[in-house]
Amino acid sequence: MSTKGKVIAGLVGVVFIALVVWTVQTIPEAPAQPEPSSTRVMSYDGNTISEEKDGRKIWELTAEHIEMDLDSKDATLTGVTGHFYAEDGRTVDVQAAKGHYTAASRDVTIEDGLHVTTSDGAALQCEKMLWAAATETLTAQGNAQVQRDDMQAQGVSIASTNGFKQFTIEGPLTITKGDMRATGDHLATNEDGTRFTLTGHAHIEKN
Repeated sequence: MSTKGKVIAGLVGVVFIALVVWTVQTIPEAPAQPEPSSTRVMSYDGNTISEEKDGRKIWELTAEHIEMDLDSKDATLTGVTGHFYAEDGRTVDVQAAKGHYTAASRDVTIEDGLHVTTSDGAALQCEKMLWAAATETLTAQGNAQVQRDDMQAQGVSIASTNGFKQFTIEGPLTITKGDMRATGDHLATNEDGTRFTLTGHAHIEKN
């Protein structure tokens, strides 16, 4: 082969190698495939979950649809109606679009379009209702309001262990009762909810 032919052959080889390298470097990586989910879920329609203690029913929730994680036993509920039972037989009745039950702690969260009343005539408004099983406490959270007879109170959260007959409010809060209006940071009622103790920047006035 002549010198000119050798030069041409060498150039062709270089170009071929460059094309191979460019091709390899520009091949797009295959998209990562998502790992298959290991969560096992069971779905129910029109079912009820509940909890009892010492033979007494503590609460029950009925949902239009329930999805339960078969491993954790946590449950997500939609279209919720339910009842929380006080020891004296009174009930706190709830309706909401969504709910969640955490099996490990036995806690319940209810939210979205909440409607809450008690069997003895109180009504509550809030963004979320929480049941803490460890302390058997119901807490209304987020712009929480409670009304009973001529008393109306609102604050950041309202908590009770006996169906909101007796309760505490975390503020800033406002309470009106008859011709009295009061503000403060914390309020606690007596056992039957007829008297209260107000602390933290407390101010009381009468019309």
